[in-house]
Amino acid sequence: MGQKTGFKKGALLLSASLVLSTILGACSTDKAGSGTATGGTDEITIMLPNFEAENPPENSPVIQKLEELTKVDVNLQWVPSSSYEDKFNITLASGKLPQIMVVLGKSPSFINAARTGAFWELGPYLKDYPNLSQMNEIITNNASIDGKTYGIYRARALGRNGVTIRKDWLENLGLAEPKTIDEFYNVLKAFTKDDPDGNGKDDTYGLVASKFTGPWDNMQVWFGAPNKWGDDGSGGLIPAHETSEYMEALKFFRQIYSEGLVNKDFAVMDATKLPDPFVNGQAGIMVDVADNAQRMDQKILDKDPNATGRVDVLQAMEGPKGLRDMPTSGYSGLIAISKSSVKTEEDLKKVLSFLDQLNEPQLQALLYNGLEGKQYEKKEDYIIPSTDKLALRDLQGLNQILMFVPEDRTLRVQQTPVREKVAQVQKANEEIVIANPGEPLISDVYAQKGPQLDNIINDARIKYIVGQIDEKGFEDAVALWKNNGGDDYVKEVNELYAALK
Repeated sequence: MGQKTGFKKGALLLSASLVLSTILGACSTDKAGSGTATGGTDEITIMLPNFEAENPPENSPVIQKLEELTKVDVNLQWVPSSSYEDKFNITLASGKLPQIMVVLGKSPSFINAARTGAFWELGPYLKDYPNLSQMNEIITNNASIDGKTYGIYRARALGRNGVTIRKDWLENLGLAEPKTIDEFYNVLKAFTKDDPDGNGKDDTYGLVASKFTGPWDNMQVWFGAPNKWGDDGSGGLIPAHETSEYMEALKFFRQIYSEGLVNKDFAVMDATKLPDPFVNGQAGIMVDVADNAQRMDQKILDKDPNATGRVDVLQAMEGPKGLRDMPTSGYSGLIAISKSSVKTEEDLKKVLSFLDQLNEPQLQALLYNGLEGKQYEKKEDYIIPSTDKLALRDLQGLNQILMFVPEDRTLRVQQTPVREKVAQVQKANEEIVIANPGEPLISDVYAQKGPQLDNIINDARIKYIVGQIDEKGFEDAVALWKNNGGDDYVKEVNELYAALK
């Protein structure tokens, strides 16, 4: 991940012009993408969502440049994002699919379509392409269905989590940045007890949390708990909440709550309010996505332009099993290739060559940043995006076909110290993220009872943290979980896992 291909751009474009000169597409009269394939045209039809109010016009200079570089007539079927799932399902039911479809998630309809052969299984072919062959193993597994790759993932930061901290408070108290769970606890305590803002008042605390469960899930992994599913010691899977490491994390959460080191109202605080105590100087630490640091930095600067150097961002805290972090799924949707309009292996390889080329730096920058002099201007080693709405209309929505494999190679806006640190943390996190082995397993029990099962454990976790139940009470909740479908869920997941292995 992150390795450059070393592929010469000129050679790639020359090769692409030869390879793609006969690329599969709908026949020239079939601009609606009925799926009719002649194998003799150079058109590729792509169905994709648009989250903007307007689509780029067909004569968009950005699209024209895309076609010039790829030697492909790119026919884009735009669908408003609000109705994309409905249109996706209608298109699936019709059996007349465009060659390429953006898939927003592993919905039941996509899972069923993939299993019944509507889309190509791409796994065996990816090794032959310089960019696609470098897909991240964890993300590929997360995006798979029954362990099979039915689309190229659209990458997002896998190691996105981090610890946002008031750097000025650390400096005021003469503290080094925490690196271990014990040091993290000591900083939480100092931020609560030792007047870190120097105003002489007892008006600060360490950690701000909300009813969003993500930060608690993340910190559990620091303690050695698995990411949702762990090894049961005999080759099977066990849910995280049945491990001893999970309980050790819960005891820590209960301790910091009882000592007032986290806000007392976390269980009812809306997640949208999470930044307020940090920005207002009440709380000193947030455990969330690392890029929150740059947003907190900007919010503080918006209040006081002189308030520079107040925010820093750190990696996970080292626990009993070393440095561990909870990853995101690492992707947002897939680029899938239909079998109804890409009928042969030869045609599939031509479409994959096109998708591989979209991951070259020049193509990524085109689809994300646009054209120099139109959508942006260059300045030193960064760009200044245009604010011209007419120019931006020519670009908007084209990022929906970007995959960022093996990495994001787009052009950068001017960086602040915090932005640069966020990028460093996210990159370093890729080495310490803990994969969820159950991610590709599609459970029917969970489809029916998932929310109910999750609520039982989440409610018990909160009650334990705030002292409403003891360890026996938490064990009772786990028993309730088992009796209300949890045992069936574990059994099914293990059967799927055994079949996958």
